[in-house]
Amino acid sequence: MSLIYTIFGYPLGWIMWACFKVLPIYGVALVLFTLIVRVCLVPLSIKQQKSMVKMQIFRPRMEEIQKKYANNREKMNEEMMKLYEEEHYNPASGCLPMLIQMPILFGLYDVIQRPITHLLRISGPVVDQATEIAATVLNNANLAKDYSRQIRIIDAVNTNPDAFAGLGDFVSKVQTLDLSIGPIDLTQQPTFAFNLLILIPIFSFLTSLLVSFVSMRQTADMSGNAAAAAGMSKSMMIMMPLMSAWISFVVPAGLGVYWIISNVLMALQTYLLNKFMNPKELAEKARKESEERREAERQAKIEAKKRARERGETDIEQALSQKEINRLKLAAARKRDAEKYGETYAEVTDDDLKS
Repeated sequence: MSLIYTIFGYPLGWIMWACFKVLPIYGVALVLFTLIVRVCLVPLSIKQQKSMVKMQIFRPRMEEIQKKYANNREKMNEEMMKLYEEEHYNPASGCLPMLIQMPILFGLYDVIQRPITHLLRISGPVVDQATEIAATVLNNANLAKDYSRQIRIIDAVNTNPDAFAGLGDFVSKVQTLDLSIGPIDLTQQPTFAFNLLILIPIFSFLTSLLVSFVSMRQTADMSGNAAAAAGMSKSMMIMMPLMSAWISFVVPAGLGVYWIISNVLMALQTYLLNKFMNPKELAEKARKESEERREAERQAKIEAKKRARERGETDIEQALSQKEINRLKLAAARKRDAEKYGETYAEVTDDDLKS
């Protein structure tokens, strides 16, 4: 598991190091780090918003398929895949912003547990020597196996700095590293004891509850009525905040601070997306495009049947060559543009089909 933390922690460590160089206050650097991560995730969130709106458009057709093939799971899945392909919809696209949070949490856990490596950029051999010295100072023979050993090294330096004198400027670098926000040590895990650390799980719960509430409002806005919010049950609305609070109890406080800030930014982002990318307008636009596409296909079939009757052909598919299909689609598109922009409709010629 430590290998996974290290893999994701390496690139995030450089980002955190850069933030710490710009703002050499650990808590403030953590806020800047969170802001950078959330900004990088904005394009994925926009894509997710569009994906959610698009699914609302053809949800009635999904429900029809589910009802029609309720007793035939294989046929239902087959028809669903056809519907997704027809609507150019990827059902997994909406999950990406949520899934990408996991490697970020793994990486940030590594960054917080190994500040000497990621923030001070002290080499591995020096850290190994410091670990041996700290094991003696703290009388902990198993320190090398402790994943949070760099936090313990900092404790040992503060307890007996003279023991590390042979490591050059190691002591001076470590002593300038303040891993706290005010009186809150961000390397420690919150407990149920009555101290300031308990505020982190509490705020993690409250901010996660805020995100759940905003998400429910978004669901209701997309459908045009509050009943649509039933898609996220009250139990789910409470379960996610409870999980956030639990996570904040089992990881260093710094990770909980990241989670709190990330929740606040996520709620703000969702509000702004709903304001400037109105779900109702996007849904109406997507619905109109879908209806126009289906109407164009219907007109193409009507024209095909008409041409087949005129030519005395009994095989409809034979009359509808690829060239005719392209001609009908282009003609339908031109008619829509002419009506939309008030332009003069121009008949499709063979030269148009060559370009």
